[in-house]
Amino acid sequence: MPLKDRWQYPTALLDTTMDQLRTLLAVHEAGTALGAARLLGREQSSVQKQLDTLNRNFGVLCGEPLVVKRGRSQNVLFTATGESLAGLARGTLEDWREGLHDCRRRLGSRLVVGSTRYTLGFLLNAVELVTEEFDGRGVELKVEHVRTRDLLQRLDAKELDLVCGSVLTTAGHDGRLDGFEVMEWRRSGLSLVTNLDAEELPGPSVPVGELPRLPLAVSADGLIPGFLRGWFGARYRQELHIAAEIDTVQYGLELLSSGVLRGCVLVTEGIGDAVADGRIRAGAGLRTLELTDGMGPELEVLVGVFVRAGERTAQDAGHPLNVLWSALAGENARWRSVMRKERPGR
Repeated sequence: MPLKDRWQYPTALLDTTMDQLRTLLAVHEAGTALGAARLLGREQSSVQKQLDTLNRNFGVLCGEPLVVKRGRSQNVLFTATGESLAGLARGTLEDWREGLHDCRRRLGSRLVVGSTRYTLGFLLNAVELVTEEFDGRGVELKVEHVRTRDLLQRLDAKELDLVCGSVLTTAGHDGRLDGFEVMEWRRSGLSLVTNLDAEELPGPSVPVGELPRLPLAVSADGLIPGFLRGWFGARYRQELHIAAEIDTVQYGLELLSSGVLRGCVLVTEGIGDAVADGRIRAGAGLRTLELTDGMGPELEVLVGVFVRAGERTAQDAGHPLNVLWSALAGENARWRSVMRKERPGR
């Protein structure tokens, strides 16, 4: 292609705006102009006008319209051209959004961080230390809740720049973590929190092999099912006595504390320690037992701070990502010091 031809594009294509592309995607998702108007918070007439313009322009350029109206109250029909260009529109807008985020991330003007529920306190303490500096520099800091099952995926997808949380890993090297830099706070196994008395369930420890005989409250996703699959296989639900399904550990502890369930909840050792120390109100009156793993493979909970590999080292020490990382490292050191004084044997 001659050099000058690289700059020659059809006028109708150049007149197409990103807002029109967004409208096309909204119609594609909602099925009608009215549905798209609701998604976008606009008048139906505005959406219909943009759709008519796209239909007219690309009908000339491609030989067929993008959408065809059907009967009343029926969804519009996307032609083959419409389906193809809707895919291009989605890619165009996503590429621009990701490019803008990359630019802001590189310049340090925006930082998106995530935390699971039980690491939020650590993150907020560190955020408090950097807020004044970030405000003075005009850095936008956004904090989001992230579920354990999505932690690494959302970080890898660049939806988040830094995450505080927990992942299930194996003792030693875990290749799943090769693409991340990790500030390790703690590695541990699981504990068993119970309202069963010592005669029904002696302590201070319980072997994993004893779990099938105990009434358990188990969540459908997250760290705990990962442990159970590792120990008992994909059919672990058939192997265990699952007395209750829970969405959160908090709900499981409340079930035990209320006496509605006589049994046990599997938790990370950190949460088990917090129950034993009285730091979780919902666990009042419950016992924490050590869960000894003799089943193999050796599984662990890794609690810490995660960023994508290479991103911190690509920036100087004053970059917001490194400033927040340093604050979290200081928070980790402070917490370890407190725990050494309060629990010198651990």
